[in-house]
Amino acid sequence: MGHREDLLEGAKRCLREKGYARTTARDIVAASGTNLASIGYHYGSKEALLNAALMQTVEEWGDELRTALASEVDPGATPVERFVAIWTRMIDSLAEQRPIWAASYESFTQIDRLPEVRAFLTEGLRQARSGMAALFLGVEESALGEEELRTVGSFYYALLNGVMVQWMIDPDSAPSAHDLAEALRAISARMGGTEAPTA
Repeated sequence: MGHREDLLEGAKRCLREKGYARTTARDIVAASGTNLASIGYHYGSKEALLNAALMQTVEEWGDELRTALASEVDPGATPVERFVAIWTRMIDSLAEQRPIWAASYESFTQIDRLPEVRAFLTEGLRQARSGMAALFLGVEESALGEEELRTVGSFYYALLNGVMVQWMIDPDSAPSAHDLAEALRAISARMGGTEAPTA
């Protein structure tokens, strides 16, 4: 690997071990076996490098999740069964990826001071919305319109972050996949939905 790749792997290791806010440029250099000047040369700033590492880690998590779900979710599952299966897997993975999710929240504190970080996270958000919309609807992203990708993806992204916060703060009372499905059933029924799911 070259310095660029070494820096990225070193930054990913630092995110898991020290978090976003506590990782210094020297920490990344020590973890990657590179030098301070290479951070600026390849990424422009420590924050840009950390965000690239964070985004790649989250993308890898998403890829692993999709691969697992492809073998775990019955193709003939109902929408509710698919919803529960996906959320069960996602909640299980929150414990495994807890340091990364904590680091992602820390990174948000940089967006008002560093425009390049905001731009990077904005693009990551767009990709996450599209990916989640396709994942939960069980189709390819190309099969969905731009508005559907945005709205459905925004809903699931908001739900993911809310679930994540609850599991990080108070896992003993955080919602399960079945709790989420039951909540949707109750909401749908209250709104006069004709297809209130049963979890």
